[in-house]
Amino acid sequence: MKLSFRDVLSRGEPVVAVVQSLEQALYQVMVVADGQECLLTENDGKTFRRNSLSAVREALQMLPLAALSLRQQSPYDEMVGQPVRLQDNTLEVPLSLDGYPPVTRH
Repeated sequence: MKLSFRDVLSRGEPVVAVVQSLEQALYQVMVVADGQECLLTENDGKTFRRNSLSAVREALQMLPLAALSLRQQSPYDEMVGQPVRLQDNTLEVPLSLDGYPPVTRH
């Protein structure tokens, strides 16, 4: 499922945003809506992507955020020729909401 900036704003409630690090300098965002992760898109339907974390954070300032985190999968094992692991090696780090509009809870 996909949600645009407009869709998120029209929901009228804070969302959880997860910034996914895809490559060295490529990020996209998932937002959690109704318990489901949805890909964030521009209002024209194109996938929201930025080349720096600071550019992502700047663009997200217009959204009401309940939480923000950065998610990254480590390519280290693959780079050093290790076999594929059975367990997931995803790292998720909470990010500060400083500079974002305050969240009001109803």
